[in-house]
Amino acid sequence: MTAFTVALVLVVTAAGLLRWRRPAWYWLAFGVTLAALRVLVRYRSVMDACGLTVPPARWRLSLVRATNRPIPEPRPPRIRRLRPTRTGLVLRLKLRPGQDVFDIAAASDRLRHSFSMFGVTSREVRSGVVEVRMTGYDVLKRVQMPAETETRAMRVPVALREDGSVHYRDYRAIPHALTLGATESGKSVYQRNLVAGLAPLDVALVGIDCKQGVELFPLARRFSALADSPDTASELLDALVARMADVYRLIRTQQRITVDVPDAEIAADIWDLPDGLRPTPVVALVDEVAELALYATKEEERRRDRIITALVRLAQLGRAAGIYLEICGQRFGSELGKGITMLRAQLTGRTAHRLNDETSANMAFGDIAPDAVLAAIQIPADLRGLAIAGDASGGWHRIRAPHTSLRQAVNLCNRYADRTPDLPELAPFRPTTGTAIELVPSAKASSATA
Repeated sequence: MTAFTVALVLVVTAAGLLRWRRPAWYWLAFGVTLAALRVLVRYRSVMDACGLTVPPARWRLSLVRATNRPIPEPRPPRIRRLRPTRTGLVLRLKLRPGQDVFDIAAASDRLRHSFSMFGVTSREVRSGVVEVRMTGYDVLKRVQMPAETETRAMRVPVALREDGSVHYRDYRAIPHALTLGATESGKSVYQRNLVAGLAPLDVALVGIDCKQGVELFPLARRFSALADSPDTASELLDALVARMADVYRLIRTQQRITVDVPDAEIAADIWDLPDGLRPTPVVALVDEVAELALYATKEEERRRDRIITALVRLAQLGRAAGIYLEICGQRFGSELGKGITMLRAQLTGRTAHRLNDETSANMAFGDIAPDAVLAAIQIPADLRGLAIAGDASGGWHRIRAPHTSLRQAVNLCNRYADRTPDLPELAPFRPTTGTAIELVPSAKASSATA
């Protein structure tokens, strides 16, 4: 008996230490079993208390009255599958007649409390079937991406969602995106994860970094073109617009519109072309869009108008030509001038890290998900990398990208440097690598040395 007591104390102590220091290990070792039992035992009573039951059918009531039997209890949604995951449980429910998916979503907070889980989210799989994802611990506190993720052309994993699923950046589904974040909010880390995910793919990376290239130029070996000033950015964007026109001419000549060709084989974008003729897709990353929209003189104003016009053209027409935009910035508002709201309307994907003002949050989510605006401005300053991600469908999620240092991103870009395509249109903007930059000492330092 003493040995059993000692073993029990050791197990309880180990479970407590794991829950405190390694919640993921605790969940896999102890939490998933306890949570599954808790859900199965409490399911009927919890659903009844949350108002997620329906009375029995009329024919059953008539039958029990005729046979003088007890009246059956209200029926909760039927459990079709209970699947454990590395972060929680996935419960698939078949709704009863008269129930709606919004009933489950409205009761998610009560379900979280009743089942003693960290978070509960729901989504409709198909008509009458709802998937409830429950997380056993805070997966965004220490982000650990799964070892295996779904790979697909132009689709890269960049972050982890609060329900434990992977957040992907799918350029085929969402061609253009806007990413906002204040200083030290984690926007640069999110951008590094994006570049790291694109580096192994057959894609051309184009960067515009008006901070003299301090963010993107270390990754230059994987970039086909880079610009570090608004003047160079204007010329680079004009070259992308010219490439877009050339690609459309290629698609027009290869559409194969004949009587004997099925409609499904008629080319309308680069993905309908044969592999041998398909141009390389291009992802253009703009690190600080506000620097491209600011001006102080008439000449800078004309340059600014050319830049914004080129960005709007690429956002409106670039998808079919295989040109995708990633617009990043600390601030994004209508005060940046004409054309900004038109550009915003073409950016389907929206990601907002911690913001310093509500106006930027409204620009990010005000037109697609108003309830996400409040969530974006409530992100605490001590949680770098935490962000709100949404799209034009109105849905949004809390996400957090794993920490990727600049050295890790540079090593990954150097490893896949051989995949950097050489595009003739962008040859003048191809970055030079392997050259050392000699820093000019300041006048004060020179006089002190003398």
